Order: sequence, then structure tokens, then C-alpha cells
Amino acid sequence: MQSGKSYMFRLFTAALAVAALALPALAQEAGETPEPRVWASRGQVTVGDQRIRYTATAGETFLRDSDGNPTAAIFATSYVADGTSDPRTRPVAFVFNGGPGSASLWLHMGVFGPQRLVLPDAMDDGAAPFDVVENAYSILDVADLVFVDPVGTGWSRAIGDSEGSDFWGVNEDGESLAQFIRIWLSENQRWNSPKYLLGESYGTLRIGSLLNQLEGSYTDVSINGVALISTVLDFRYDDTSDGNDVGYVGLMPGYAATAWYHGKVDRAAWGGDIEAFLTGARTFAIEEYMPALMHGVNLPADRRDRVIATLSRFTGLSEVFLDRANMRVSLQRFQRELRRNEGLSVGRLDSRYTGVEVDGVGERPETDPSFYGIDGSFTASMLDYFGRTLGVDLTEYYSTIGGVRGWNWDAGDSGDNNYINVAPWISRAMRQNSDLEVLVQQGYYDLATPFFAAELMFNQPGFDQERVHFRYYEAGHMMYIHHPSLLTMTDDVRALIAD
Repeated sequence: MQSGKSYMFRLFTAALAVAALALPALAQEAGETPEPRVWASRGQVTVGDQRIRYTATAGETFLRDSDGNPTAAIFATSYVADGTSDPRTRPVAFVFNGGPGSASLWLHMGVFGPQRLVLPDAMDDGAAPFDVVENAYSILDVADLVFVDPVGTGWSRAIGDSEGSDFWGVNEDGESLAQFIRIWLSENQRWNSPKYLLGESYGTLRIGSLLNQLEGSYTDVSINGVALISTVLDFRYDDTSDGNDVGYVGLMPGYAATAWYHGKVDRAAWGGDIEAFLTGARTFAIEEYMPALMHGVNLPADRRDRVIATLSRFTGLSEVFLDRANMRVSLQRFQRELRRNEGLSVGRLDSRYTGVEVDGVGERPETDPSFYGIDGSFTASMLDYFGRTLGVDLTEYYSTIGGVRGWNWDAGDSGDNNYINVAPWISRAMRQNSDLEVLVQQGYYDLATPFFAAELMFNQPGFDQERVHFRYYEAGHMMYIHHPSLLTMTDDVRALIAD
């Protein structure tokens, strides 16, 4: 497996450091066809000045092979608002997280669903009880919502003669979720509704694969818009494998944002304006840093010294360290080095978070403090909500993240490269569907899917720039855990759907 292709998978499995647990198989006698398990309930939520009453349906949808045999049970939670007589007037949004191997609880309980987990201001969720409230920022006012857990996540699993590995890959995952979407549209008679895909992290790559599956065949499902939340489509732009210098360039403005947040740069020199500072970082990255890396050992000594000095002023790292690193600082080294003298590392998913490091000379963080600072609260809140509010009485193991392994990173005709790149599928979909709008949502302090890497990718030929809309937040990978960013990001998604 190529290191670039395993990037997101290693991120989450290493962060959790848990053994993959197999989901219990659905008990069935020989020759017996199981039935999907489904729970329906009623609910309501106030968004703005609108009280929305809805039907919630949590349960399984069976995928089937060409002979009609069930192959997988996809667990999804749908919210359909009352009062829609004409499906053409009511959009539907399919929502999923990433990993690969993550259930959709983060976007479900964190931002879009009718109830929301409220995290404490301190960057540590602690232990139960956790605060769950009616979500005044839900987007149920503009769209029905379907939160989808791919095979191996949540309670979704392979059934019949299938195995999880049949669904664990860029194309395999896209094919299974495309089948789920077609089934859902048919069962709910929503083929003529406006359709949106909302995905986070690997979920953005999943959107690329889904657009290939849904719009790349003769039986098209045309999509009105997609929200790419913490985008990773072309791994070249943030992977620092040997020889891929562009990865350092994609990361560098994210390093600068992190140094700004932790007070390791001269803010006064930029008038205290982070936007001006990051504009300067972008310009330096493209016009000075990248050419210097391309010159390699032939870079003149005086020019090397100037680039290192400027790089130090933007990243907060010492000139001596940058010189010894040959101006190439991997993400894990940056996480350790920025606040090493204080015995701290910074987070990867959200570099505002810090973790205490016992090993003062290590090159990499013990783990990611921006993940262990939130994971317990989301799992507990999601499962409590399923049981108490939606009436789901399952006691099987619920895989928040970590139950998927052996991912097939071969993306087929996405291109002959050593790095996954599904961007061509999105640009093709835009060329063939003039109504497709793309919202790109990036946190400045996200070092897992850096904002500048996304910019570099969308700057490439093939995209209709008038239909690509970037929005930025002073937060990390899960920008919605930062309350001011929650407000603006939901407004941005609402505008994508409502406009």
C-alpha cells in the first residue's frame, strides 16, 4: 500500500489505538432471509422562527446483488419534515463522515441533526454526563436529512455471503453508497427532489467517488450541490512522502495559522489581522518556498538563508531547526517542535488543542489531543440519543471508528498516480452538470486536511471556478465544535441548499 494512499486510514486508526472489532453477524438460520430492522418515531425542532415537525426513521436498508440476495445492511437515520406535498420543492441531503471507517455521528450530533452535543469551552470533553440540546442550527428548515453509516461503521455490516472487505475501498464504498441512495430515493419517492451530498474528511473523497458512480453512468442521479467539509481529494498536496515537496507547500500556511494561534509569531507586524497574515503565508509558499524546494541542493546559500528566515517568521520554528530539516518539516515533527520547550504537542485534527508529552525528545506526538478531547462525548451522546429518543434497542457493538481495515485505495480511472486523486471525477461532474455547486469548507487550524492543500487542488484546470465556493473558519477539522464557526458553517450549507 502506498503511503499517500493510506494517509487518512492511518490517521484515525493510530489516533484511537484500538483493535478492530468485528460486528456481530445477524443471526439467521440456514436459508433464511433476514428482515431489515427499522424504528420510526416523531419529533420536532425549532430552527430560527420555524417549528419543524418530522418523522425520524432509524434502521437498515439491505443492499442486494444482481440475483437479489442481500449483501449488506446499511444503517441510516432519516429525518423527513411534515407538510411537503410536492417533492420538487423539498431538497434531501445525504450526510456521511469519513475515516474511512467512521460512522456519521460527528455530523449528526455535532452540527446538522435535530439534537446537538454541546462541548465545554475547555478542550477536553471529560466524562458523562454530556449536554445534548435541541439544535437551533439544524438545516432541517431547508432539507430532509439522511445520515448514512457505510459498511463496517455504526451498525452497518456485510450480510449473507459477503464480507466487509467487499465494501472497503474507494470504488467499493462508492458503489455501495450509490446503491443505497438509489434505493432510498425509490422507497421515498424522491427522485425529483433536489439532491445534496454533505461529507467530512474522507467523506469528501467519498463524494468524488459517489459523483463518479451517480453521474458517470447512463442511469444518472444528478446532484444539485455538495459540501466538502475539511477537504481531501488529491493526496499529493498534503502528503510529505520522499520526493513529494508539494506536500510541504500545502501544509505550510496551516503551520503558520497554528503558530499564530499559539502566539509563536509576531502578530503586531500584521496588525493583528490573521487574514492578512495568511495571505502573506500563501504568497510566500507559492512564490518563494516552493521554488526553493524545487532548486534543491542547487539553491544559492544566501537565498536559502532568506527563505529559512522567512519560513521561521511564519511557522514559529527556529532557523536552526529548519536548516537541519532542509526546510522540509513533516506534520508530526511540526506537532512536536512548535511547543517542545513547554513539554506540549499540538493537535493534528485541530491544532488549537495541546497534549502533554512525557518524552521530551520524541519526533512524533504520543497521540492526537484533538481527537481524544472529543471522542467519548460523541459516542455516548449518539448511543443515548438512539436509545432514549429514537427507540433503537440494539445492544450490538456500535463502531464509532476503527472497525474498517485493509482499505483498497485503487481508484481505477481516477488517474495513474501514486497518490489518490478523485478531483477529476468532481471536475467532470461539474462539466456535465451545470447545476452542480461545490462548497469547500476549511478550518484554518486543520492540519489533517489543510486549507491551502484544498486551494492548490481546486486551482487546477477543469473546475468551473464560479461554482466553487470556499469558506473558512477559525477552527480545526471539525469546525463545528467551535461555536462561532458552527453558526457560520451551518449558514453556509443552508445557503448552498436554499439559494
